[in-house]
Amino acid sequence: MLEKKEIYKRSIEKFLYFNKEMSCADMCVQLDKSLPLVTKLVNELIEEGLVVEAGFAQSTGGRRAQMFRLRTDLIYVVAVAMDQHVTRMAILDASNQLIVPEVKVEIHLAENANALQELTHHLQAFVQSANLPLEKIAGIGIGMPGFVDVHEGRNHSFLPSGKQSIVATLQAAIGLPVVIDNDSSLIALAEQRFGEAKDQQNAMVINVSWGVGLGLILNGKLFRGDNGFAGEFSHIPMFTNNKLCSCGKMGCLETEASMEVIVNKALQGIANGSLTSIKNLSKDHLEEACNAVLQAAGKGDRFAVELVSEVAYNIGRGVAILIHLLNPGLVVLSGRGSIAGKLWLAPIQQAINENSIPKLAENTVIKVSALGKEAPLIGPAALVMDHYEELQKITAKKTVKIAKTVSRKVETI
Repeated sequence: MLEKKEIYKRSIEKFLYFNKEMSCADMCVQLDKSLPLVTKLVNELIEEGLVVEAGFAQSTGGRRAQMFRLRTDLIYVVAVAMDQHVTRMAILDASNQLIVPEVKVEIHLAENANALQELTHHLQAFVQSANLPLEKIAGIGIGMPGFVDVHEGRNHSFLPSGKQSIVATLQAAIGLPVVIDNDSSLIALAEQRFGEAKDQQNAMVINVSWGVGLGLILNGKLFRGDNGFAGEFSHIPMFTNNKLCSCGKMGCLETEASMEVIVNKALQGIANGSLTSIKNLSKDHLEEACNAVLQAAGKGDRFAVELVSEVAYNIGRGVAILIHLLNPGLVVLSGRGSIAGKLWLAPIQQAINENSIPKLAENTVIKVSALGKEAPLIGPAALVMDHYEELQKITAKKTVKIAKTVSRKVETI
């Protein structure tokens, strides 16, 4: 077990990760401990080479406070961003910068009994190829679609794991602590900690991807609902279109507002002779097809712009419902689709204007994420650091267990 002093040190490291730079006085407030104790802990972390001085804070009229930051090359996080078709794997340092090239693999989640085995295989190979000391890796964070039970470490929609949880399976195979969560919740966490929703009390973060996910920040905290499944924005029944949704119902928002809808309509339009610069689309490679359409829209291709605008308007109709229910101050468009940038804004605002009571919507601001496609990786990294203290306890217990085993072997010899 970690001693209290070590737990406090891990907490300081976590505060510096999320805040970049802090003074001892700021850390006192976060840790709720005295200035002499925090100063002593920070000095020990400096001696250990984990924390460095970062100059002085801006002057507020008095003596400027000494600031501190983490050494970025001593703590790493394995971040995994899964969607229904493609899994991205990356290793980030303490400033959320890639330290090895990102790896993408195709793991199709729907009706795939071997999905967890595939993930385990690819993740093992990726961690081994990075050639980093395991003790420098704080843990593995994984964002995945579906009904994710963060307490049991299971996904009730994908990645069947049998008697053993997803978390237990991966930890046993790779030898690192693992935490998992819903992908849209983690994108909201990334936006809350590092993006457009930082310091916001009430914000909705929409994950525009193969579905339309939602992370809810209410009263400054990530809201998960009674059993952790809040935010299934995709499955609000909004249309009488007789289109079957992935959830098994008909007419959900997802059936008219997702990246997969854009790709399907692009393929259909091209087959019907629509004039466009888009070429060589294939449904067999959805990610490449999606990127091609969004890039064409960004360059002004009229056909592609119309596709994005139609989906954006339908998302805006859904946002109008959120405004009526929750009255958010901010709505952030994040995830894969956010690379279309400001093309989303006008159609969404039009739908809000047409479908919302003006007084309810007048203070709601719509923004496109500056994190963009990196949010799905930053979110899992932030999840690991959010649980940094408890993950370090897991690592410490494992180290003690190994030490005892080695000791018994030595005695036997």
